[in-house]
Amino acid sequence: MTDQLAVRGIEIHAHHGVFDFERRDGQVFVIDLLLGIETRPAAAADDLALTVDYGTLVDEVRTAVENDPVDLIETLAQRIADVCLKADVDWVEVTVHKPNAPITTTFSDVALTIRRSRA
Repeated sequence: MTDQLAVRGIEIHAHHGVFDFERRDGQVFVIDLLLGIETRPAAAADDLALTVDYGTLVDEVRTAVENDPVDLIETLAQRIADVCLKADVDWVEVTVHKPNAPITTTFSDVALTIRRSRA
């Protein structure tokens, strides 16, 4: 059983989407991360090197989201999960919110959540 570290509401302006105007103008994507990590060694030693440096991880996620536009949030979510799994995590849950998705009816959010593990 692992502990959970959550980083929610990471706002990143990027140029993903199927439509030309999404690629041209970009839009805000909101990312939520839930990471499965073992925190006991870091807690016992009070040592950042023994846990996930979430500041650095968020920077790496931002870089992955800002670069190389893709059509689908499914592809983007997998890219983010891959970045997180390179850190010392057992599993990751990634939610990509696309609050300004090109939908003609009033809505509050479009979100995709994926779960990936090292296994």
